[in-house]
Amino acid sequence: MFRLYQKWRHGLTVNVRSLYNLNMTRDVKEDKLRSRVRDISHFYREKGRMPSFSEIGELAGFQSKNAVFKLVNKLEQRKFIGRDEKGRLIPGSIASSLRMLGTVEAGFPSPAEEELADTLSLDQLLIQNPDATFLLKVSGDSMSEAGILPGDMVLVDKGQPPKSGDIVIAEVDGEWTMKYLKKRGESVTLIPANPKYKPIKPKEELKIAGVVTAVVRKYR
Repeated sequence: MFRLYQKWRHGLTVNVRSLYNLNMTRDVKEDKLRSRVRDISHFYREKGRMPSFSEIGELAGFQSKNAVFKLVNKLEQRKFIGRDEKGRLIPGSIASSLRMLGTVEAGFPSPAEEELADTLSLDQLLIQNPDATFLLKVSGDSMSEAGILPGDMVLVDKGQPPKSGDIVIAEVDGEWTMKYLKKRGESVTLIPANPKYKPIKPKEELKIAGVVTAVVRKYR
């Protein structure tokens, strides 16, 4: 049988074909894993839940439960998925991971720059406390100069202690609003980001439901 060898310094002989085959095997395994990650991610987006172990087996084409467990363990190690306190599967970066190609300055990256820099989960980027975070749709333009426009979605973290200067969701005298929080001593004022609106000072009651941590806008 023909074998290809290459000699390196110090008299080390390497079977180049074996190294090539090893790299090819690794590439094939990575491609299969990425394909299975895409399938599970698609299932999650379509169904709004994580697949069960048996459904993962069907997606991956496995007949063996052991093969499914090995795949799940590998996905956990790579942080694609995780488990909650009860051991149930929950999405990790698989929920909404996007390719990150680098930075851009008012244009497109050049072909030389368009290389995979990282994968980025929007959940991990935007949400610090998943159990304490909720989403609201914006109506009204009182925060337009803060870059928050009607139709935008805001992420609100009810676990963060509100500080002066934060944008908060607050119930003021029985009515809900989103404004800048301004504290001065014992005085609290809610400040709009639009000169058409006046600051609000609570007359009887102020409840802060959470701090706005991010704004999400779709253009198409």
